[in-house]
Amino acid sequence: MSDLIVVGIGADGWDGLAPIARMEIAEAEVLMGSTRQLALIPAGKAEQVAWPSPLSESLPGLLQAHRGRRICVLASGDPTFHGIGTTLTRLLGADAVKVIPHPSSVSLACARLGWPQDQVQVISLVGHPLELVHPHIQPGRRLVVLSWGTHTPAEVAEALTDRGFGGSRFTVLEQLGSSDERVRTTKAAEWAGEVDALNVIGIECENGPVLSTAPGLPDSAYESDGQLTKREVRAVTLSRLAPVPGQLLWDVGGGAGSIAIEWSRHHPSCRAVAVERDPDRAKRLERNAATLGVVVRTVVGKAPEALAELESPDAVFVGGGATAPGMIETCWEALKPGGRLVVNGVTLETEVLIARWYAELGGDLVRLDVQRASPVGGMTGWRPAMPVTIWSLTK
Repeated sequence: MSDLIVVGIGADGWDGLAPIARMEIAEAEVLMGSTRQLALIPAGKAEQVAWPSPLSESLPGLLQAHRGRRICVLASGDPTFHGIGTTLTRLLGADAVKVIPHPSSVSLACARLGWPQDQVQVISLVGHPLELVHPHIQPGRRLVVLSWGTHTPAEVAEALTDRGFGGSRFTVLEQLGSSDERVRTTKAAEWAGEVDALNVIGIECENGPVLSTAPGLPDSAYESDGQLTKREVRAVTLSRLAPVPGQLLWDVGGGAGSIAIEWSRHHPSCRAVAVERDPDRAKRLERNAATLGVVVRTVVGKAPEALAELESPDAVFVGGGATAPGMIETCWEALKPGGRLVVNGVTLETEVLIARWYAELGGDLVRLDVQRASPVGGMTGWRPAMPVTIWSLTK
């Protein structure tokens, strides 16, 4: 029998709990949860412990202090859906934790809106930046946003409007399941009013400017000083890097950050570290990442030295500095088995280096020549960009 029980509870409190959940709470020696959650439970024999802040740092010590006692943890809704149930299972192991779920705020919101739950995109802004909604703002998409308080609906509505989606159907659902439940719908551009801290947002995105999550965003999507992997080259490069959910990319010589950013936009669980030696470019890179709705860890330093303490990657892109001594060796050795290395070159020196490594390790070698139409007097002609050599291989 598990000594730690996690019980999901809704805004309807004790009345909404199943008999098994009530029994576990009644038999607990220690009852942990937020002050709001604890207030929903009738007084009993259990010692009540309100969560300290910050919880993540205090949790291991808190559990240790009550070791050997029967602990029941209260969690909002479904404890394993963006909840503390996942944290506790990761910390203690699945065998040590028993979870009794309650309907999540997402399932309740979809029930009120009449949406198929398997066809909505859920975005949590609890402890996360607002920009995370941007990759999901696409025509025709239905989004459920988990709010971080009273301020979230207004911020999300403003972000939609700024992106040209102000006509989107915008629903704020407060205190779901309780006697104080309230559901209000308007257009995003027209949203106004005070809101309860316990709220979620349902969005039906109207037609607006498309900013796809597919590789090859327009170059104009990036703030840049010219150090930018251009759109067509970027699309080919990312196809060689082959983004996979949950995997980590090193973007070495980050520049404007386009490779790291579009890797991260592939899936919310894709992670990227961009290494850039120029502090001003690193700041610009971070601004680009925020604007395009991803979190990219930026390391300011010169590679390969700056790579020494980083987590082993699943893919590495070398877009600048390939000729630095030890660069290719360091990146290749750091890669996990099955990892992909992609090196782009535009100079003769880099091409010579790539050719030598290609002869030694093999892989795939291509050269891209891109030409764009541009005015020539009163007519139109082709203006070539610098050709780019792309070497890629799998470990």
